[in-house]
Amino acid sequence: MVEQTDVPGAVSWPTPSPRVRELIRRGAELALHPPDAWVEELYAAALGGERMRAIAEDPVLSEGARRTNVANVLHWATANLQRPGERVPANVTPEILEIARDLVRRGLDERSLDSYRTAQNVAWRHWMDICFGLTDDAAELRELLDVSSRSIATFLDDTVTALTVRMQAERSELTRGTHAERRAAVTLLLEGAPIRRGRAEEQLGYRLGGPHVAAIVWSSTGTPISELEDTAEAVRKAGGAERRLTVLAGTGTVWIWLPTADAPTTEALQACLPGSSPDVRVAVGRPGRDLEGFRRSHLDALTTQRMLARLTSPRRIARFEDVQLVAALTADPTQADEFVADTLGALATAEPELRDTLLTYLREQCNSSRTAERLFTHRNTVLRRLARADDLLPRPLAQNTTAVAAALEVLHWRGRPG
Repeated sequence: MVEQTDVPGAVSWPTPSPRVRELIRRGAELALHPPDAWVEELYAAALGGERMRAIAEDPVLSEGARRTNVANVLHWATANLQRPGERVPANVTPEILEIARDLVRRGLDERSLDSYRTAQNVAWRHWMDICFGLTDDAAELRELLDVSSRSIATFLDDTVTALTVRMQAERSELTRGTHAERRAAVTLLLEGAPIRRGRAEEQLGYRLGGPHVAAIVWSSTGTPISELEDTAEAVRKAGGAERRLTVLAGTGTVWIWLPTADAPTTEALQACLPGSSPDVRVAVGRPGRDLEGFRRSHLDALTTQRMLARLTSPRRIARFEDVQLVAALTADPTQADEFVADTLGALATAEPELRDTLLTYLREQCNSSRTAERLFTHRNTVLRRLARADDLLPRPLAQNTTAVAAALEVLHWRGRPG
């Protein structure tokens, strides 16, 4: 291996031997198709730890962290497949730069890029496994690991440096103008910091006295902000409000408040979504009054948004009033899974129509006729399904009605069997 110094003034870079370049190329081919377990470990590392909690609990940011860390692996592998052993340029695609911008808009700093470092450790372990499978020649392996270690570390350093520059520029931009003032005022209000009400209302253009309903409109797939704004406007109309306060929380998230005493119904919200992308979602908080209601309604919407993300729910609309119990039950996913399995037994993985029928029956206060009407089926069909569901439960329904209803609600919002 020799140091490459062909370009005057350039930082020297080692040129691997032809044999090691070939090993890197072969290893890169394998790294381009990582197994699912490998990717899941990368996700867990990227979002683990107390410093990453704010990102892990935000559906848009957590999905962005997952995508970018996998993208980094694929970027590095692709570069080494095409030019084995050469210095890999920083991964600064438009999507990754937008994610860095979102971090700043959430009030996070460069420490949030720690996910790149923790994910790097996982990627390095798996790359070593690949290397040990490519050669058993000690000299080749030593050179291969030496070049790889320098390449991966330098690539991550260059990428983090580029993103840090972007975040600093974005932070500078957000300290100026109306948007910055609005976001800063809302942040202070949500944190309970002392801020004069009159000054906050002036910055927001919104009265803090009276009723409020908060909602969050978001997408994790790069939906244009204009479409999120259109959905926010549709939510306003569904709630019958004359105006709304809108705060752009990131390129994929919009926070809104409606000065109304009643939250939009689920039916009205569903009617406002057909024209939007299927990836756009809406979470709505409970109505509240005055400053405390302004704050609490938003926190309700945030809890609802996080619950949908935690359960990987396919549902596009959720109101806190409808999911409060499920949100509490699923705060610890492992305990929630155990509760569902213990309560429902074989019913948890039985035909969906059995669970749907039983849940509807419980929602209709155990009235089989109303259940049949709601499901557009015959009452005798409902009774047969209920009997079959009762047989599958570990305990008879009559002895455990409340717990069964709660477990079925968890599966309903999760959108898949436990």
